[in-house]
Amino acid sequence: MDIKDITVKFAEPQETVYADLIVKLIYESALQRGTGIAKRSPEYIADKIKGGKSVVALHGDRLVGFSYIESWGHGDFVATSGLIVDPEYRHLGLAGAIKAKTFELARLRFPFAKLFSITTSLPVMKLNSRMGYKPVTFSELTDDEEFWRGCEGCRNYDILQRNNRRMCLCTGMLYDPKRPLPPGKRANPWVMKVKNGLNRMLHLKV
Repeated sequence: MDIKDITVKFAEPQETVYADLIVKLIYESALQRGTGIAKRSPEYIADKIKGGKSVVALHGDRLVGFSYIESWGHGDFVATSGLIVDPEYRHLGLAGAIKAKTFELARLRFPFAKLFSITTSLPVMKLNSRMGYKPVTFSELTDDEEFWRGCEGCRNYDILQRNNRRMCLCTGMLYDPKRPLPPGKRANPWVMKVKNGLNRMLHLKV
């Protein structure tokens, strides 16, 4: 299998037929990592596709990857989320291609917005870092209550609540188009992961 055989593109309305499969892949990916993830319904995913806010990866007629964006705080912030790759198509560089296309979509739709991501995935942290995201505290992310309500379906939501929404098992990362990082100052995802682990041991009340 070669990534050249896969098409990564902005999703079109007819691709709502993949909504159920996308939800299944997101859920299975979270189970494999042993981490929490906010639950999404097929209707929610379909809305993102119809609204021009998602990216799909297709091998012929088979969906093999997906991601989407959502705006918060009246368009001041945009979250990139739901990045998944079919297990049979991993290790091809497909996640990076999807992430790059999602980043392009976010910059096209919301050129002045701050882009952010919260994730427990080290590969996603690495991809974010390459694009100029930096690790930040949750206080630098959107304060839109609707966004944070979306975390209620996550298995770790109680941790977020106990810490007054200051921190959780996820790492917050932010790309600010007004403040690009200078060369050589990209965040190291491994260091971020170790720091997060230490913070949880020192501050979380289990």
